[in-house]
Amino acid sequence: MADSYEKFETRKRNPDPKTAVLLVIDMQNYFASMAKPILPAINTTIDLCRNLSIPIIFTRHNHKSPSDDGMLGEWWNNDLVMDGTPEAELMPELNRKSDDKILEKNTYSGFRGTGLEEYLVERGIKEVIITGVMTNLCCETTAREAYVRGFRVFFSTDATATSARELHVATIKNMAYGFAYLVDCKRLNEGFSKN
Repeated sequence: MADSYEKFETRKRNPDPKTAVLLVIDMQNYFASMAKPILPAINTTIDLCRNLSIPIIFTRHNHKSPSDDGMLGEWWNNDLVMDGTPEAELMPELNRKSDDKILEKNTYSGFRGTGLEEYLVERGIKEVIITGVMTNLCCETTAREAYVRGFRVFFSTDATATSARELHVATIKNMAYGFAYLVDCKRLNEGFSKN
């Protein structure tokens, strides 16, 4: 696995392509400085999933107005991703297709107020593969919420990124300890080739 994250694993498993979904979290222009280095891994993961007809959902974090920021405005000194700005758009380098679902959100969680849980349950989805940015905020929050809602979680170590290595590693440790199976492009490719 990328960067030897295997040492944190407490258990191993491969996603089931028949019941999995890929969540690509907040790969937007606003986060380009941390997102660009993982674009190859994100696009590889997208291609691996698409080849097995695993649904792909992109989340897009944005605010319609300062009144919908919850605590984020206070926490981030009102440096928010505002809808309608170039920063709010998904990065054009993503291997995205026009029929991929885009889920709008205005907090760290991909579940809060988005209808994601209902969407997944209606389609018989039981597993989520988490990729994107930021590892320790939106990716981790979405992974934890998926877990407590009864979804099996797979967390990518090479297709997630954040502002500091220490924060990334801390999340990977937390995910492996209590919430998610760790995966990377190599493991997904190997696991999917067995199906």
